[in-house]
Amino acid sequence: MAFGSLDEDDDKVMSEINMTPLVDVMLVLLIIFIITIPVIHHAVKINLPHATSRPNDTKPRNVNVSIDAQGRVYWNQQQVDDATLDRRIAEASQLRPQPELHLRADRDVRYERVARVMDAAQHAGLDRIGFITEPKH
Repeated sequence: MAFGSLDEDDDKVMSEINMTPLVDVMLVLLIIFIITIPVIHHAVKINLPHATSRPNDTKPRNVNVSIDAQGRVYWNQQQVDDATLDRRIAEASQLRPQPELHLRADRDVRYERVARVMDAAQHAGLDRIGFITEPKH
């Protein structure tokens, strides 16, 4: 009599879901979880020290080296000759953190002149060289 009978006169089939076993299972699971969660969570109370730390962001300063169309070299917008350029690159390579060399070269300057500045930076030990360009409009 749970779901229907096999009598031919009774064409009605009982189509209700019996919720009692589902509720019983859910209550048992709930009780199990209530009991086991405090057992699993073994917390030892420790008075930990509080530390405030900020990342030490010492960003290296940038050195701007520009080369105009005539091949003149500028160190941070001051014109320098080759000997002064080599000396300043050597001084910059000794700084900690090491500055980044930003190289700007005119479109019409000979590549040989740009390569000379890059070679001086490499021999002095400057590891980071960035090329500054203008985007197309």
